[in-house]
Amino acid sequence: MTEVAFHFGAPNKLEYAGRLLRKAVAKGARLTVLAAPAQVQHLDASLWASNPTDFLVHAVDDGGAPHSRCPVVLTSRVHAALKSHAVLLNLTHTVPDEYAHFERVIEVVSLDDEDRAMARSRWKHYLQRGHDIQRHDLQLRGSD
Repeated sequence: MTEVAFHFGAPNKLEYAGRLLRKAVAKGARLTVLAAPAQVQHLDASLWASNPTDFLVHAVDDGGAPHSRCPVVLTSRVHAALKSHAVLLNLTHTVPDEYAHFERVIEVVSLDDEDRAMARSRWKHYLQRGHDIQRHDLQLRGSD
């Protein structure tokens, strides 16, 4: 069964996602990042603009060629070609239809009231399907 983790209290969702991606890839993880198109563009630009020693190899999915060798793929739509990655990092307000094809789903939740309300809805969805959920409160950990 897919593992689900919520990371609550990210002051800046996209900055936190960038840090999380770097840590995960350093540990050998392969991730698909699901986000709104504007967020995909912003995250792509921020990953390119990083310090050269911090550059994170990634690709933006255009629905075309599979990115099975790339450790991070940014997309606004999950599809079969992306299922070779073990981790789905969800930055959207909905539960992705294909989430169960991943070994692990990480939900990042900001401090915004609307984002938190939508996260509660996703939490309930996962619970109703029998998932044990890990909770990480970033405010207690200093947004690490």
